[in-house]
Amino acid sequence: MDVRRSGLGVLVASQLLAGLGVASGVAVGGLLAEELSGTVVVAGLAQTSSVLGAGLWAIPLARLAGRRGRRWGLGCGYALAVAGCLLVLGSAALESVVLLFVGLAAFGASTAAGLQARFAAAELTTAAYRARALSVVLWATTLGSVLGPNLSEVGARLGERLGIEPLSGPYLFSVVAFTAAALTVAVGLAPRPVSTAAGLPAPASPVEQLRFGAALRLGLANPLTRLAVVAITCSHTVMVGVMVMTPLHMGHLGFSLDLVGLVISIHIFGMYGASPVMGWLTDKISAVGVLLVGVVVLAAALVLAALADEPSMLVISLALGLLGLGWSAGMIGGSALLAGSVAPEAKVSVQGAADAVMNVAAAASSAVSGLVLGWAGYPGLAAVAAVVLAPMAVLAVLSAVRPSAGPGGGAPASDRPQRSRV
Repeated sequence: MDVRRSGLGVLVASQLLAGLGVASGVAVGGLLAEELSGTVVVAGLAQTSSVLGAGLWAIPLARLAGRRGRRWGLGCGYALAVAGCLLVLGSAALESVVLLFVGLAAFGASTAAGLQARFAAAELTTAAYRARALSVVLWATTLGSVLGPNLSEVGARLGERLGIEPLSGPYLFSVVAFTAAALTVAVGLAPRPVSTAAGLPAPASPVEQLRFGAALRLGLANPLTRLAVVAITCSHTVMVGVMVMTPLHMGHLGFSLDLVGLVISIHIFGMYGASPVMGWLTDKISAVGVLLVGVVVLAAALVLAALADEPSMLVISLALGLLGLGWSAGMIGGSALLAGSVAPEAKVSVQGAADAVMNVAAAASSAVSGLVLGWAGYPGLAAVAAVVLAPMAVLAVLSAVRPSAGPGGGAPASDRPQRSRV
């Protein structure tokens, strides 16, 4: 595998740490918001702040990476997340929901940086191994992400011992994890522009710093890139909309915080644990084929979620595990397609725009999910998520029926992107 192994190792280590930081906080963010506000609707809006923050930070972090290199883009993202955690801790002390929202928006920069890391990995290899490289970095998130939610109870006890709001305690672990992730990329990654950091040939023209609208138009003009953007947006939006309300749904059913953490761990393991398999399938078969698998698995997860209106640990665990697995297929298949279908000089801008769209859509899903859960219950939430999944299913089927150039209708087999004019 033609990669700069030291760079890939740094990305793996930083993702492990960042996964711990994200999962430690995300498992209790909605619960903390409900505690401070006294309403389930605000709990959904709190999670929206984090996801929306990821979308808003995606563009400036991508532009920073284009100008200064991935080290700056990733390091600044994790540093912003540290500041967000400190604001969350302050919001609990001051009992301020507004400050909590601001803190969670900055916390979302960790997600933007973690998603950017998958494209950094793709730049460290050739097209034949692109999906496997980015899947390895996503897989590295598994250990930290699975461990993180299970620190919820420990963090709550630590917070109580320190005299702070117990539900804010897990964010102390997030501060340590994000600080370590920022230091890892700052010290370990080469301080070079993304186009030459891997020792691979530089693009024919300089890296372009496109505005959001121009970058998005460039992406949507290419059928392969359009499928990629829709796939990562739909799969992420479906996953977030259902996942963020699951802890609240389980709490209303009487499950303990430990069991909530266990289910979230199963979900996150589904997201990242099988990612090397998804990467291998994408490289060996096709990105479109993996996207079709993702559609089927996500649909199965939503059917089970519709049946999880009763306190069944087995059904909820299966639903959340499949939800994570379907996300993995959509994210890896779509990301590989996106990385291989855009001109190299515009790649970073288009990737940032795609991640921004994905996270803003997921933020809207998170905001609406609290309302849907309150009005129609968990089955109604699953039904709305199925509607969101439909565009991905339609485009993936059409691409399979009318395959584009490349193996199996997937990502191009070489770095010969189809160029579009802006």
